Amino acid sequence: MSANEGPSGPQTTSATHESAFLKACRREPVPHTPVWFMRQAGRSLPEYLKVREGIAMLDSCMMPELVTEITLQPVRRHKVDAAIYFSDIVVPLKAIGIDLDIKPGIGPVIAEPIRTRADLARLRDLTPEDVSYVTEAIGMLTAELGATPLIGFAGAPFTLASYLVEGGPSRNHERTKAMMYGDPELWADLLDRLAEITGAFLKVQIEAGASAVQLFDSWVGALAPADYRRSVMPASAKVFDAVAGYGVPRIHFGVGTGELLGLMGEAGADVVGVDWRVPMDEGARRVGPGKALQGNLDPAVLFAPTATVEAKTREVLDAAAGLDGHVFNLGHGVMPTTDPDALTRLVAYVHEQTAR
Repeated sequence: MSANEGPSGPQTTSATHESAFLKACRREPVPHTPVWFMRQAGRSLPEYLKVREGIAMLDSCMMPELVTEITLQPVRRHKVDAAIYFSDIVVPLKAIGIDLDIKPGIGPVIAEPIRTRADLARLRDLTPEDVSYVTEAIGMLTAELGATPLIGFAGAPFTLASYLVEGGPSRNHERTKAMMYGDPELWADLLDRLAEITGAFLKVQIEAGASAVQLFDSWVGALAPADYRRSVMPASAKVFDAVAGYGVPRIHFGVGTGELLGLMGEAGADVVGVDWRVPMDEGARRVGPGKALQGNLDPAVLFAPTATVEAKTREVLDAAAGLDGHVFNLGHGVMPTTDPDALTRLVAYVHEQTAR
């Protein structure tokens, strides 16, 4: 299988394959350090707020033309090196019939949480037909993006499980950990079902034309390494294994996961995202050889004067200077009140400073 092909045939154009982003993910020499931002299409852009006006979050994720426009906005404005598919981590759960909604200012809320073995029956397999709007949107996007790669998007099994078990966002994950520690068999079966659903969701995106995929484990930083290895890593590894045959880079990111970086790479990622709490050179030491790294400017730095942003960016670039592959990103998502011009300047600065 060539680097451009997956089980269903060609996935990326040669121009996309040779992009700075995909080269960095493969740990090949790059013309400049590539940049993209988590939540780059999101709440900081006035043009995003305008097209989303009056449209609920989950509804917007199911409208191919709107998804295409929102995904393209930061590429047009900031000249980032990759687009990330506009979606939400609960989209595949909604697609298989879980009664949930995204409440503004709160997050995903599950009408009937998953608490018993009988509840697992509600987590049926995801089929491509369930998310036909994803296939349609990615077809429209790849036609528009040209040589700019598109990153597919999914939530990791632990983070999805935490929403399902808690019934919504949680600060301490009491019910989640109670199930994980108190009923490990039910927990393992829940995460295995979610791994199947997530793997299927990423396959749909790759087969439609995504050039890389990122698995977001937003809440997994709540766990100790031994608990992660025993109770979470098998499910994350199953997701990465499901898409291994396509030959696209697989990125793994979590928040507050400094103690888990090595294990997150071991789970099967080609690129490990490092949040802002750990310097890139230390992140590389923890992850070990053979992986590219992504990160990791503190998103709050963007509220400081431009000279400060550049100085802090320089620190990240210096810490990453010895790495085989580095994708520049923030250490978490773009904050809603960030000045979009600060992001545009940041992309230009990284490109100028790292031009080879």
